[in-house]
This record gives sequence, structure tokens and C-alpha cells, in this order.
Amino acid sequence: MRVLPEEQWHEQRDRYRERVDVIVTPHAQRRAAGIAHPVHDFLFTYYSFRPNQLRRWHPGFGCALAGKSARPVTQWAGYHQVTVDGEAVVTASGVMLERRRETVQFVASLLSATASRPAVLGCFGLHEWAMVYRSGDDVRHSKVPLRLGCAGTDDVVESMTLRCTHYDAFRFFTDDAAPRNANLLTREDQVGSEQPGCLHAGMDLYKWAYKLIPLVDSDLVLDCLEHAFLARELDMRASPYDLADYGYEPIAIETADGRAEYVRAQSALAARAEPLRARLLHSCQDLLSGRHRIVGA
Repeated sequence: MRVLPEEQWHEQRDRYRERVDVIVTPHAQRRAAGIAHPVHDFLFTYYSFRPNQLRRWHPGFGCALAGKSARPVTQWAGYHQVTVDGEAVVTASGVMLERRRETVQFVASLLSATASRPAVLGCFGLHEWAMVYRSGDDVRHSKVPLRLGCAGTDDVVESMTLRCTHYDAFRFFTDDAAPRNANLLTREDQVGSEQPGCLHAGMDLYKWAYKLIPLVDSDLVLDCLEHAFLARELDMRASPYDLADYGYEPIAIETADGRAEYVRAQSALAARAEPLRARLLHSCQDLLSGRHRIVGA
């Protein structure tokens, strides 16, 4: 077990909080003013990790916090105080690891399977279009207009093949859009269908990381969230919505140039997600290997 001296972990925690505030503060200000943001709010509504949870810094399993200021951390779920070499320290407990073991195993299997496949590009972000296909006035983001209108949006969907590989996007397709997808996806097939070129597979690294808190370190969680912001912005720029009022120039995937632009950006994000996926997978494998010396219960 690695014991972090009080001064060292305070510095790490404070740097982390500064990074978090860059993301969380604008969201908190908008929320206080009752202002919605159709792009960024998704990261705080679809994903269940709340800003106050995100602000808590966790060193990860196998690291212990020394000093009196660590004692309040024992009140957080999954932590306890133990003695290491005669010093009272605070660390994530082995009990928490055992409780989360099935989750760790699932995340490891999903990430490993995803990483083993080549990136499949060329979906062109049509999942967002499929979510409003033939929906008429019942649009998911009703306060944001459709760039091509309802009929124009439907025409784009009908002009191309839907190639979504991500179940948690596919499940929001309209009833008319779902049968148009190249494959009918199910939750049971998720491990078998996920691939690293998918924008949402990269975005969901944030979800899998925060679900393992406090077993993984907060800096990895935040790295994944920062990636999710970039993926979300590309996702919505290629969507059927007109987001010009929010400063987003559309990627017109209904044109050849727009599709080429999307594939370039999608490929770059897939490359960016690769080391994040590898780090999270390594953390899972490390937790499952039992290499850490677990002190106490």
C-alpha cells in the first residue's frame, strides 16, 4: 500500500479541484440562473455523477492518506482507517472492492472487448437523427430547432444506412428508425457489439470510471469527463439541431464534405480515447489481480 503524506495529497487534491471547477462552475451558474445548455447539460443529467460527487478527490485503491486532515474521509462510503507501519492512515477498504467486484469484472470485459476490435467509422453521427426520425413535433430537444426541419431530417435518415453499434444510443431511436439500423442491438449483446470508433463508447469511459469510485483515482475520472465533453460537442455539431446560437458550427453530414469532416474528427477522438480506455482497463485488471496488499477489512 502506498501512503501519501499529508502535504502531497493536499497538493494533488487541490490541483484536481481546480480542474473540476473549470467544468462545474459554468454549469452551476447556468443552473442557478435557470439557463439550459443543450450540449453540456447532458454530461450532468444523462450521467448520474453529480458535481458534488465529482468535486471529491479520491486517490484510488491501494493508496492511503496520511495526516489528521484525512480522518473525515472515513465518513465517505468505502473508506476506513487502518494502521500502516505504526501510522494511522485512511484508505479505500477491501470490503468495497468485494462489493464492486462484479462491476469491475463487467467493465474490464467490456473495455477489453472494445479495445480488441478495429475502429468502425462512417456512422456519421446519424444516431441523433434517428432519435427524431418521423417524430413530427415530438422532438427530444424541443427548444432547439431542427436545422433542416422535420421533413429534411427524415430525408437524410432515409438517404443513408444507419450503422449504430452502441446500444445506449440505439435504445432512443424512434420506432420507425430502429428497424433501419444495420443491426438490431440489445443490452445482452453490448460487450459483443461495442467498438472503439464509436463516439459514445469513448464518452461512456467517464461512466465506467465514476462507477468504480473510490477504487479508481479521481484524476482518471476527470480525464474521461474532459474527453466526454469533446465527444459530446462533436456529437451535437453533427446532429440535426441548429446550435448556432450556442456557438457551434454544424457539421453538415448530409453532404460529402460534411461526412468527410465528421470521419476525421471521429477518428481523432477514437485515437484520444484509446489511452484512456487502456488506463481504465489496467486499473480494473489491477483490482482483480489482487496485487494490492489489502490492510484491514
